[in-house]
Amino acid sequence: MTFQRARTDEQRSQRRRQILDTAAVMLTEMPVAKLSLNELSRRVGLAKANVLRYFESREAVLLDLLDTEIQDWITELEQTRTDGQGTTRERGDGLADLLATSMTQRPVLCDLLSTQGAVLEQNISTEVGIRHKRAARESLRSLVQIVLRHLPELGTEDAAALVETTLLMAMAAWQCSRPSDAMLAVYASDPELASMHLNFTDLVRRATAVTASGLLTRRQAQTDASPTC
Repeated sequence: MTFQRARTDEQRSQRRRQILDTAAVMLTEMPVAKLSLNELSRRVGLAKANVLRYFESREAVLLDLLDTEIQDWITELEQTRTDGQGTTRERGDGLADLLATSMTQRPVLCDLLSTQGAVLEQNISTEVGIRHKRAARESLRSLVQIVLRHLPELGTEDAAALVETTLLMAMAAWQCSRPSDAMLAVYASDPELASMHLNFTDLVRRATAVTASGLLTRRQAQTDASPTC
Protein backbone atom coordinates (compact mmCIF):
# COMPACT_ATOMS: atom_id res chain seq x y z
CA MET A 1 0.00 0.00 0.00
CA THR A 2 1.30 3.48 -0.91
CA PHE A 3 1.40 5.71 2.13
CA GLN A 4 -0.71 8.83 1.91
CA ARG A 5 -0.29 11.24 4.78
CA ALA A 6 -3.51 12.17 6.58
CA ARG A 7 -3.80 15.93 6.17
CA THR A 8 -7.00 16.81 8.03
CA ASP A 9 -8.06 16.16 11.62
CA GLU A 10 -10.73 13.80 10.34
CA GLN A 11 -8.23 11.84 8.26
CA ARG A 12 -5.82 11.63 11.20
CA SER A 13 -8.62 10.44 13.45
CA GLN A 14 -9.61 7.78 10.91
CA ARG A 15 -6.00 6.60 10.63
CA ARG A 16 -5.70 6.32 14.42
CA ARG A 17 -9.00 4.45 14.53
CA GLN A 18 -7.75 2.06 11.86
CA ILE A 19 -4.62 1.31 13.89
CA LEU A 20 -6.61 0.79 17.10
CA ASP A 21 -9.18 -1.44 15.38
CA THR A 22 -6.41 -3.57 13.90
CA ALA A 23 -4.73 -3.91 17.29
CA ALA A 24 -8.05 -4.95 18.84
CA VAL A 25 -8.49 -7.69 16.24
CA MET A 26 -4.94 -8.90 16.83
CA LEU A 27 -5.62 -9.20 20.55
CA THR A 28 -8.44 -11.65 19.81
CA GLU A 29 -5.77 -13.87 18.25
CA MET A 30 -2.80 -13.35 20.58
CA PRO A 31 -1.96 -12.00 24.06
CA VAL A 32 -0.61 -8.50 24.58
CA ALA A 33 2.91 -9.86 25.03
CA LYS A 34 2.98 -11.19 21.46
CA LEU A 35 1.59 -8.13 19.72
CA SER A 36 4.52 -6.41 18.02
CA LEU A 37 4.66 -3.03 16.37
CA ASN A 38 6.12 -4.63 13.24
CA GLU A 39 3.18 -7.01 12.85
CA LEU A 40 0.68 -4.27 13.66
CA SER A 41 2.23 -2.07 10.98
CA ARG A 42 2.09 -4.88 8.46
CA ARG A 43 -1.58 -5.57 9.11
CA VAL A 44 -2.51 -1.90 8.98
CA GLY A 45 -0.63 -1.62 5.68
CA LEU A 46 1.74 1.11 6.80
CA ALA A 47 5.44 1.26 7.45
CA LYS A 48 6.40 1.16 11.12
CA ALA A 49 7.65 4.75 10.89
CA ASN A 50 4.26 5.84 9.59
CA VAL A 51 2.40 4.13 12.43
CA LEU A 52 4.67 6.04 14.79
CA ARG A 53 3.35 9.27 13.30
CA TYR A 54 0.10 8.55 15.13
CA PHE A 55 1.29 6.70 18.25
CA GLU A 56 4.70 7.14 19.85
CA SER A 57 5.09 3.43 20.72
CA ARG A 58 3.38 0.06 20.81
CA GLU A 59 2.49 0.73 24.44
CA ALA A 60 0.84 4.03 23.52
CA VAL A 61 -1.37 2.18 21.04
CA LEU A 62 -2.37 -0.37 23.66
CA LEU A 63 -3.02 2.26 26.36
CA ASP A 64 -5.34 4.11 24.00
CA LEU A 65 -7.05 0.82 23.19
CA LEU A 66 -7.42 0.07 26.92
CA ASP A 67 -9.17 3.41 27.43
CA THR A 68 -11.52 2.61 24.54
CA GLU A 69 -12.26 -0.90 25.84
CA ILE A 70 -13.08 0.44 29.31
CA GLN A 71 -15.43 3.05 27.85
CA ASP A 72 -17.22 0.37 25.82
CA TRP A 73 -17.57 -1.74 28.99
CA ILE A 74 -18.94 1.22 30.94
CA THR A 75 -21.49 1.91 28.20
CA GLU A 76 -22.66 -1.69 28.43
CA LEU A 77 -22.96 -1.50 32.23
CA GLU A 78 -24.86 1.80 32.06
CA GLN A 79 -27.43 0.17 29.79
CA THR A 80 -28.04 -2.62 32.31
CA ARG A 81 -31.20 -1.88 34.25
CA THR A 82 -31.60 -2.45 37.97
CA ASP A 83 -34.92 -2.49 39.78
CA GLY A 84 -33.31 -1.65 43.13
CA GLN A 85 -35.17 -4.52 44.79
CA GLY A 86 -33.80 -7.02 47.28
CA THR A 87 -31.66 -6.85 50.38
CA THR A 88 -28.26 -5.21 50.33
CA ARG A 89 -26.70 -8.69 50.26
CA GLU A 90 -28.79 -9.69 47.25
CA ARG A 91 -28.06 -6.48 45.39
CA GLY A 92 -24.37 -6.74 46.24
CA ASP A 93 -24.23 -10.29 44.93
CA GLY A 94 -26.10 -9.23 41.81
CA LEU A 95 -23.64 -6.41 41.19
CA ALA A 96 -20.70 -8.76 41.72
CA ASP A 97 -22.13 -11.19 39.19
CA LEU A 98 -22.76 -8.40 36.68
CA LEU A 99 -19.20 -7.07 36.91
CA ALA A 100 -17.58 -10.51 36.80
CA THR A 101 -19.60 -11.91 33.91
CA SER A 102 -19.39 -8.75 31.83
CA MET A 103 -15.60 -8.66 32.20
CA THR A 104 -15.34 -12.35 31.28
CA GLN A 105 -17.09 -11.55 28.02
CA ARG A 106 -14.40 -8.94 27.25
CA PRO A 107 -11.10 -10.86 27.08
CA VAL A 108 -9.30 -8.03 25.27
CA LEU A 109 -10.15 -5.65 28.11
CA CYS A 110 -8.99 -8.18 30.71
CA ASP A 111 -5.71 -8.88 28.93
CA LEU A 112 -4.96 -5.17 28.63
CA LEU A 113 -5.82 -4.55 32.28
CA SER A 114 -3.63 -7.42 33.43
CA THR A 115 -0.58 -5.91 31.72
CA GLN A 116 -1.31 -2.26 32.46
CA GLY A 117 1.33 -1.53 35.10
CA ALA A 118 4.09 -3.90 34.01
CA VAL A 119 3.84 -3.37 30.24
CA LEU A 120 1.45 -0.72 28.97
CA GLU A 121 2.62 2.09 31.24
CA GLN A 122 6.24 1.56 30.19
CA ASN A 123 7.92 3.18 27.16
CA ILE A 124 5.54 6.14 27.05
CA SER A 125 5.97 9.88 27.39
CA THR A 126 4.63 11.94 30.27
CA GLU A 127 2.08 13.44 27.88
CA VAL A 128 0.67 10.02 26.97
CA GLY A 129 0.66 9.01 30.64
CA ILE A 130 -1.26 12.13 31.65
CA ARG A 131 -3.85 11.59 28.95
CA HIS A 132 -4.30 7.97 29.99
CA LYS A 133 -4.61 8.71 33.71
CA ARG A 134 -7.13 11.45 33.07
CA ALA A 135 -9.22 9.02 31.03
CA ALA A 136 -8.84 6.42 33.80
CA ARG A 137 -10.02 8.93 36.39
CA GLU A 138 -13.16 9.66 34.39
CA SER A 139 -13.77 5.94 33.94
CA LEU A 140 -13.45 5.40 37.68
CA ARG A 141 -16.04 8.10 38.32
CA SER A 142 -18.44 6.46 35.88
CA LEU A 143 -17.94 3.04 37.45
CA VAL A 144 -18.57 4.50 40.91
CA GLN A 145 -21.91 5.86 39.71
CA ILE A 146 -22.82 2.44 38.32
CA VAL A 147 -22.02 0.83 41.69
CA LEU A 148 -24.12 3.44 43.50
CA ARG A 149 -27.11 2.63 41.30
CA HIS A 150 -26.99 -0.91 42.71
CA LEU A 151 -25.77 -0.15 46.23
CA PRO A 152 -26.46 3.47 47.17
CA GLU A 153 -25.83 2.50 50.80
CA LEU A 154 -22.09 2.34 50.09
CA GLY A 155 -21.58 6.02 49.53
CA THR A 156 -19.08 7.44 47.05
CA GLU A 157 -15.88 6.60 48.95
CA ASP A 158 -16.71 2.94 49.54
CA ALA A 159 -18.11 2.58 46.02
CA ALA A 160 -14.73 3.74 44.72
CA ALA A 161 -12.99 1.22 46.98
CA LEU A 162 -15.20 -1.54 45.59
CA VAL A 163 -14.41 -0.57 41.99
CA GLU A 164 -10.68 -0.50 42.72
CA THR A 165 -10.79 -3.91 44.41
CA THR A 166 -12.73 -5.43 41.51
CA LEU A 167 -10.28 -4.08 38.93
CA LEU A 168 -7.24 -5.17 40.93
CA MET A 169 -8.67 -8.67 41.34
CA ALA A 170 -9.41 -8.82 37.62
CA MET A 171 -5.83 -7.84 36.80
CA ALA A 172 -4.41 -10.62 38.95
CA ALA A 173 -7.07 -13.24 38.24
CA TRP A 174 -6.78 -12.95 34.46
CA GLN A 175 -3.15 -14.04 34.46
CA CYS A 176 -3.64 -16.73 37.09
CA SER A 177 -6.66 -18.24 35.34
CA ARG A 178 -4.93 -18.64 31.98
CA PRO A 179 -2.42 -21.45 32.51
CA SER A 180 0.10 -22.68 29.96
CA ASP A 181 -0.51 -25.81 27.92
CA ALA A 182 1.82 -27.66 30.27
CA MET A 183 -0.23 -26.68 33.31
CA LEU A 184 -3.47 -27.58 31.53
CA ALA A 185 -2.01 -31.04 31.02
CA VAL A 186 -1.15 -31.18 34.73
CA TYR A 187 -4.74 -30.34 35.70
CA ALA A 188 -6.09 -32.89 33.23
CA SER A 189 -3.86 -35.61 34.67
CA ASP A 190 -5.18 -35.51 38.23
CA PRO A 191 -8.69 -34.58 39.46
CA GLU A 192 -7.25 -33.34 42.76
CA LEU A 193 -4.92 -30.98 40.95
CA ALA A 194 -7.72 -29.88 38.61
CA SER A 195 -9.38 -28.09 41.52
CA MET A 196 -6.40 -25.72 41.55
CA HIS A 197 -7.26 -24.46 38.07
CA LEU A 198 -8.61 -20.99 38.92
CA ASN A 199 -11.72 -19.61 37.28
CA PHE A 200 -11.62 -15.91 36.42
CA THR A 201 -15.35 -15.29 36.73
CA ASP A 202 -15.62 -17.02 40.09
CA LEU A 203 -12.60 -15.18 41.51
CA VAL A 204 -13.81 -11.73 40.48
CA ARG A 205 -17.39 -12.44 41.53
CA ARG A 206 -16.38 -13.71 44.97
CA ALA A 207 -13.88 -10.92 45.62
CA THR A 208 -16.40 -8.25 44.63
CA ALA A 209 -19.25 -9.76 46.65
CA VAL A 210 -17.14 -10.24 49.78
CA THR A 211 -15.69 -6.74 49.50
CA ALA A 212 -19.14 -5.22 49.08
CA SER A 213 -20.43 -7.10 52.13
CA GLY A 214 -17.42 -6.05 54.18
CA LEU A 215 -17.70 -2.39 53.22
CA LEU A 216 -21.43 -2.36 54.00
CA THR A 217 -20.89 -4.07 57.37
CA ARG A 218 -18.14 -1.63 58.32
CA ARG A 219 -20.26 1.34 57.29
CA GLN A 220 -23.17 0.07 59.37
CA ALA A 221 -20.89 -0.49 62.36
CA GLN A 222 -19.60 3.07 62.07
CA THR A 223 -23.18 4.36 61.94
CA ASP A 224 -24.17 2.32 64.99
CA ALA A 225 -21.14 3.59 66.92
CA SER A 226 -21.83 7.24 66.13
CA PRO A 227 -23.09 9.19 69.14
CA THR A 228 -26.70 10.34 68.93
CA CYS A 229 -27.85 13.75 70.00
